[in-house]
Amino acid sequence: MDTNVPFSDKPRVVIVGCGFGGLQLAKDLAKAPVQVVVVDRNNYHNFQPLLYQVATGALEADSIAYPVRKIFAGQRNFFFRMADATGVDTAASTLHTSVGEIHYDYLVLATGSLTNFFGIESIERNAMQIKSIPNALNLRSFIFQNFEKALLTADPAQRQALMNIVVVGGGPTGVEISGSLAEMRKHVLPKDYPELDLQQMQIFLVEAGPALLGPMSEASQADASRYLKELGVIVRVNTSVKKFEDCKAYYSDTEFIPTENMIWAAGVNGAAMPGLPEAVLTRNKRITVNQWNQVQGLANVFAIGDVANLVTGEMPKGLPMLAPVAQQQASLLAANIVRLTKGEAPKDFEYFNKGVMAIVARNKAVVDLPKGIHFNGIFGWATWLFVHLMTLVGFRNKVVALVDWAFSYFSSDQALRLIIRPFKRRDLRDDQGKRTAEQLTATADYNPGPPAIQDVKA
Repeated sequence: MDTNVPFSDKPRVVIVGCGFGGLQLAKDLAKAPVQVVVVDRNNYHNFQPLLYQVATGALEADSIAYPVRKIFAGQRNFFFRMADATGVDTAASTLHTSVGEIHYDYLVLATGSLTNFFGIESIERNAMQIKSIPNALNLRSFIFQNFEKALLTADPAQRQALMNIVVVGGGPTGVEISGSLAEMRKHVLPKDYPELDLQQMQIFLVEAGPALLGPMSEASQADASRYLKELGVIVRVNTSVKKFEDCKAYYSDTEFIPTENMIWAAGVNGAAMPGLPEAVLTRNKRITVNQWNQVQGLANVFAIGDVANLVTGEMPKGLPMLAPVAQQQASLLAANIVRLTKGEAPKDFEYFNKGVMAIVARNKAVVDLPKGIHFNGIFGWATWLFVHLMTLVGFRNKVVALVDWAFSYFSSDQALRLIIRPFKRRDLRDDQGKRTAEQLTATADYNPGPPAIQDVKA
């Protein structure tokens, strides 16, 4: 199939993925003497840090998404194809997609990351993840569906399992969604479900490591843990969930938490592209790149963002999977591509750490800035809100998010408690050994689509 990308006498830069890195790179190449082709399976940019707010009804899904074509309206050297990137032929400089082949002069992989289930099949099949807007909407529907079921059951044990929520993973996503759920339990659910005894609802945050927010300072770790405990979240560190089946989250062979709701936020793998040499892939599927973000051994293939593994003296395990890393890599790569078209030597990448932050609940957040600066509480919360509001793409999204946040803050309510599309999880005990195509292939999660409905053999 012909993708109908027009021929150009200028070098063609093909960017796979329109996350933070891909978006920034395409913008920075606006005035470069190149043709820019972006390939993504969805026609929108997804602001992943706020997915948990969609899942808990604090924001509308379209408040954190923005149409790709609208972002680049007026950029003459830009072309977009909505497609799955299925592989790359580096010898022929060709990207294979679900709509045809695209030749490239420079290929940039900005495919992001996908959920890492660490080979635990029962968790992969039964747990909920939160990597995309469809994931977030599924999670929102699933939680409220289970509360509707809890109203109808006469079995106390079953009701408890339907109400309990287990969040696995003590990173920013796990901390933020646990805090949001705790606030929802206090302010929202009693209004909707007065017939239920919400004192029985338990929210667990389970972390395999010794502390929450592992990459952040000890002060932030302690503050986040204290905030969550004040909200009534049961925090368990040095604890691993080994399997999840029959409404039980097992943390040993015999000990379990009764729950129908497990949210898996325990780790990610890089969304590497089929066709790359095995030698360039690390253990967690990230792509090894040099100081120019050039894929090892490939002169015209680059990787940026979560999928890129750039090792430095300060970070021997690779740069963190953060939006600022992807954006800074994209900006330098745009300049380096222009240099390469002129026959000039590219410049080395140097990461400027702007700090990290995590929100727990209203007036409760932690912020770490360079040079050991740490602050928390309402000032940290206001900082988090401002940074995320300014980073959202599109003026409308900024306004809508601000209005929704203001409404939630002053009313202690969240109006988006909607089950728009009911979600049915395919349970392990009913699966008969078959897996959905999405589960089987672990398709790269740069804005993944809804779960596949066809069955394939395991």
